[in-house]
Amino acid sequence: DLAGGTGDLTRLFSKRVGADGEIVTTDINNSMLEVGRERLIDQGLVKGIFFVQGDAESLPFAENSFDCVVIAFGLRNVTHKLRALESMYRVLRPGGVAMILEFSKPALPGLNKIYDFYSFTALPFMGRVIANDEDSYRYLAESIRKHPDQETLKGMMETAGFERTHYFNLSGGIVALHKGYKL
Repeated sequence: DLAGGTGDLTRLFSKRVGADGEIVTTDINNSMLEVGRERLIDQGLVKGIFFVQGDAESLPFAENSFDCVVIAFGLRNVTHKLRALESMYRVLRPGGVAMILEFSKPALPGLNKIYDFYSFTALPFMGRVIANDEDSYRYLAESIRKHPDQETLKGMMETAGFERTHYFNLSGGIVALHKGYKL
């Protein structure tokens, strides 16, 4: 679970892998890992879960270590996305799958204008009113706009070595789930 510091996906994965499975939650930010660790301890989930501080661009694991690598809403914040994809590919075992859940580009006609209005007007306004932090919400909108669209990210995954790459649009393409395999 890359960029998984808060442990949200780790908690869900722990149910999927069962008592004998193992999950490694990795984040570049050690403070976020501590938050996730504490949350999962409070929920009684510690068996088979490991927390490792690491950079997605250079994962601190041996080649062919994992059956699955997941990053949800984190690739957008990685400086060198292709390096991160190559690092994900390197640590996957043959037959393993990488899954990337990330904001993307709306695919439904007309949704782009509505989404842009929401992202660049309503979202920063709500950030200012609710969290007293307009800048972070403006950054969120800008980082989403700069992130590669579905086809570009699919191509980047293929460049990194992934095969049978494909994606599923969710919420009209506002979010997309990309999958690729190491064969």
